[in-house]
Amino acid sequence: MATIRAFKAVRPASAYADRVIALPYDVMNREEAAAMAKGNPFSFLRVSRAEIDLPEQENPYAPDVYRKGKETLAGFIEKNVLFREEKPMLYIYRLVMEGRQQTGIVCCAPIDEYIDGTIKKHELTRVDKELDRINHFDACDANTEPVFLTYRDDMLIRAIVEGAAENTDPEYDILTADGIRHILWRVSDRDRIAAIVRLFGEVPALYIADGHHRSASACKVGLKRREENPGWSGDEEFNFFMAVAFPDRDLRIFDYNRVVKDLNGNAPETFLAKLKTAGFEVEARDAAAAPETKHAFGLFLDGKWYMLTAKPEIIPEDVIGRLDVSILQNRILAPILGIEDPRTDKRVDFIGGIRGLAELERRASEDMRAAFAVYPVAIGDLLAVSDQGEVMPPKSTWFEPKLGSGLFLHEL
Repeated sequence: MATIRAFKAVRPASAYADRVIALPYDVMNREEAAAMAKGNPFSFLRVSRAEIDLPEQENPYAPDVYRKGKETLAGFIEKNVLFREEKPMLYIYRLVMEGRQQTGIVCCAPIDEYIDGTIKKHELTRVDKELDRINHFDACDANTEPVFLTYRDDMLIRAIVEGAAENTDPEYDILTADGIRHILWRVSDRDRIAAIVRLFGEVPALYIADGHHRSASACKVGLKRREENPGWSGDEEFNFFMAVAFPDRDLRIFDYNRVVKDLNGNAPETFLAKLKTAGFEVEARDAAAAPETKHAFGLFLDGKWYMLTAKPEIIPEDVIGRLDVSILQNRILAPILGIEDPRTDKRVDFIGGIRGLAELERRASEDMRAAFAVYPVAIGDLLAVSDQGEVMPPKSTWFEPKLGSGLFLHEL
């Protein structure tokens, strides 16, 4: 069963919250981060992407980057841009995007439940990206950004969370430049905190939706601190990492589409013929074609759209094989286009569905040759993969809206 607990957050003073909040550190490059923070000395990107305040260098993981992040964070606290809560609390965090809302609990979760699998994973991590956040968390002595967790919807949790939000004024209500509304309420009443913690204690498992590198790094920092403190009791803050847990019913997964550099020596008509031989019905379309059901794919090639529909006989029964990203990889990208490993092959690139079909058309008309629009992965499929201890194919899920960075920190 899952365990959560309250914590003493470090968070922005109300007057600064709309200037502190930023996108997560890993959704932009250095140049984009610098542009986003330009003219705003309080942007949290100056902590999470501290290299933007240093001379441009080849190594974004250099020690002075982490020292700069630590220095900036300390300066924000010293100037009262950020402050420390006086007692442990939970928080209700609601994001609203295009009229749709998702409401979660900001809390801490034990690293031991990440280790033993109570907190379930679906993605492989890269050593270099883990090491980056290990160094960052360790230098800042804090989990500076939360892990995005989900759980199967529970009506009792929903009722108590929504009741708490309805009966108290929010600490923040911020509309960011990308049109996302971020609302945060404190849960400071001890009885209400205890009730929420107890209800989560009846939840069989939590699932990482987004933030596999943050969770892995937080766990390894905790283990490092245990080695440095041989008398640890288990109650120290380094034994826990910060997260926001949302019910699965609230979440929306966007499509994660593919563009390819070439047709692997095939003429367009040969490629279309091979798609039919591979088990797809191929239908020309007069306009942009977004798939409306599972096992259908939009193809943009030479200025034209096609709809590809996988025939039932080529759809595997196993939980990984039946995913549309797997069908695309195993039936088209690998055998026809020669893209065996999408993690490393430079002939394929990935585009989040939030950018729309126009971006697929642009890329396929400029620096790439063809684009594939994929139907979004269902949240139930993601949970099923996690329950079986399997790993999702790379670039399978794109969650929107993104959690705001800088609204709450967990000191270690």
